[in-house]
Amino acid sequence: MRVIPIPARAGITGFESPAAEYTQLGLSLDELLINHPSSTFLAFAEGDSMQGKGIFDGDILIIDRHETVRNGDVIVASLNREFVCKIIDIPRRLLLSSNPQHQPVIIHEYDEFSIEGVITRSIRCHRKSPILSEK
Repeated sequence: MRVIPIPARAGITGFESPAAEYTQLGLSLDELLINHPSSTFLAFAEGDSMQGKGIFDGDILIIDRHETVRNGDVIVASLNREFVCKIIDIPRRLLLSSNPQHQPVIIHEYDEFSIEGVITRSIRCHRKSPILSEK
């Protein structure tokens, strides 16, 4: 992977010449984004409940089952056979959204609940990928 060392700011008015120096890195996106390949899976985010954490509808979520869940982590869980992406509040047994329009969800003793993994990264595609168009 080649990295061009030019900071891209939102108000940028131009780039240096494409012939500017670049650094060759010996890594892949897999190595950069995935810590535990054998226990990692991808999913698509749906809805607006996690926008405050930078997760938007259609984003790709990288979910790691190997990571130990800590209080305040963004997780994917199965709640009563429905997959949800929420912030876990372990002491209060709550699933929290990062959008104030969504109320916290209490995890009751009678609920079918299991944590599927910790979201370690999310990816936003600004153009549709032909590979992902089949979604």
